[in-house]
Amino acid sequence: MSEPRRDQPRRDQPRRDQRRPDARRPDARRPDARRPEQRRPEQRRPEQRRPEARQADGRLDTPREARRSLVRRPSYDADAFGSFAEQFARFMGTARFLLYMSLFVLVWVTWNALAPEDAAFDAYPFIFLTLMLSLQASYAAPLILLAQNRQEQRDKVVAEQDRQANARAHADMEFLAREVASLRMALGEVATRDFLRSELRALRADLEEADDDREDDREGGSGPGADRPR
Repeated sequence: MSEPRRDQPRRDQPRRDQRRPDARRPDARRPDARRPEQRRPEQRRPEQRRPEARQADGRLDTPREARRSLVRRPSYDADAFGSFAEQFARFMGTARFLLYMSLFVLVWVTWNALAPEDAAFDAYPFIFLTLMLSLQASYAAPLILLAQNRQEQRDKVVAEQDRQANARAHADMEFLAREVASLRMALGEVATRDFLRSELRALRADLEEADDDREDDREGGSGPGADRPR
């Protein structure tokens, strides 16, 4: 009985190709065990990325993720606030506001000047009234400027629309002028009514003259000196 060769595998030992695939490749079960170049770009560490990928984080053409601020900024309706500013500025530019303001100041000064000390709440030199008027002026100036800015923006839009309308009207006028010139050139080559009338009159005169000549010839042929037939 011959001894089995050492290079031949035994039947009870599994072959290498019959083993589990995860036993042959230890990195098949753990995706993190792969080589750095075999991982996905998002799974790589910053120092394992390519140089161009690391430079893309600081490039200006690469958008960054929006960072959320801890303190929220107050939001407001710009159109509503702008319309309020325009109404306020429009009211301040009327005679009614001037009359109301004058009456308010007059009543304030009269009461605090003539009323007894116990009833007066703002004695001379009327510091509280001065403070109120200063606050009113400090708030009125930005509102008036805001209204002026909105009016300026509207004026710009209207001016742009007017410019476009003027450009279209100018182009239409140039087109109509070219069309009228072409019609004049075309009509210059067409026979007009006066020309046709003059030609017809000349033709009629020629025909009448030819008829007269024929009548004269007939009268001359039928006269006494005419040759009679034999």
